[in-house]
Amino acid sequence: MGDVLAGIHAAWEFESDALVIRFERGIRTPKLYQVLRERRVPYEALASVTLTPGKRGTVVLHAVPRPGADPLMEAAAGQLKESSDPYRLVLPTDQETLAEYYRDELRALLPPEPEAAGAAGHGAGGPYDGLDALDGHGGPDGHGGLGGPDRGGALDALGGAEDPYGAGGAVAPAERFLVAPPSGPLSFKAYDGKASFDGRAEVSFRWFWTGASSEKWKAGDQTFSVRDLCGIEWRSPDVFDGHLRLLARDGGPRPTQPDHDPASVVFGLGYGLVHESLPFAAAVLAAIRSSDRAPVPVGSRTPGAVAERIRHLGELHRAGLVTDEEFSTKKAELLAEL
Repeated sequence: MGDVLAGIHAAWEFESDALVIRFERGIRTPKLYQVLRERRVPYEALASVTLTPGKRGTVVLHAVPRPGADPLMEAAAGQLKESSDPYRLVLPTDQETLAEYYRDELRALLPPEPEAAGAAGHGAGGPYDGLDALDGHGGPDGHGGLGGPDRGGALDALGGAEDPYGAGGAVAPAERFLVAPPSGPLSFKAYDGKASFDGRAEVSFRWFWTGASSEKWKAGDQTFSVRDLCGIEWRSPDVFDGHLRLLARDGGPRPTQPDHDPASVVFGLGYGLVHESLPFAAAVLAAIRSSDRAPVPVGSRTPGAVAERIRHLGELHRAGLVTDEEFSTKKAELLAEL
């Protein structure tokens, strides 16, 4: 067990090869933290570490992940509020000196920056745009830490405070996810349907009578193979048009409005909350990336899954939402999947 730095709502443990972040589960702890519980972040997954003044007598130690290293942050795409950022550790100001020490120790453990890092696309408007990389404690004044005489203070002395990655954003994106996705939840209620993920191969949307559009009812409940997907689009429920959309590999035309797209569920007041929908999106995104490297499995859908879809198709038919011809055609397609 390594050193432990305890902050507000979370604690960081410094292992030999990774930073372990453990979150509290108290009533005042952000709900996303309570869902995440614990995250193990290899040092190679981090781009930089900063120390900045916080609110109301606090300082903030912030470990910035490399682009492409964490499926949760990739899915969030910069939409998380500061209070819900799992890489921020808030400490009382009387622990600032201790925070400086661990900042420098952590920097010394980060992998060396490549001489030429193609970080295009991670500048203005990127997922970490707007973070303050200046902490005023670095530079060649003795706070360089174990990272060498220049490395420790270089990140704090940047002229561009909005770039936590380094001068010009020169940090190489990770070639694969280095941080494991959240373990759950693997289902949540959106405004127009319930989204479920089996954790490996299939994502399904089952529509609600009270919220789904006619386009979605006519399309019927949806099941998507992870292998047919190339990514996800998560828009926070904290904005007006929040939604989760699955992106198909074929890149074919799709409705502009998520409300009309059977490959998406839309959020609403009390539906698709961040602590439910974002971990779900991250788990699906991680599975999609894994499927890119895995051999194509042999087999078909389980009989139970097909039977459930046929049952729901019958409900739509009896409700008059699909015609006799549509019912027969779709039922034949489902039976052919067995």
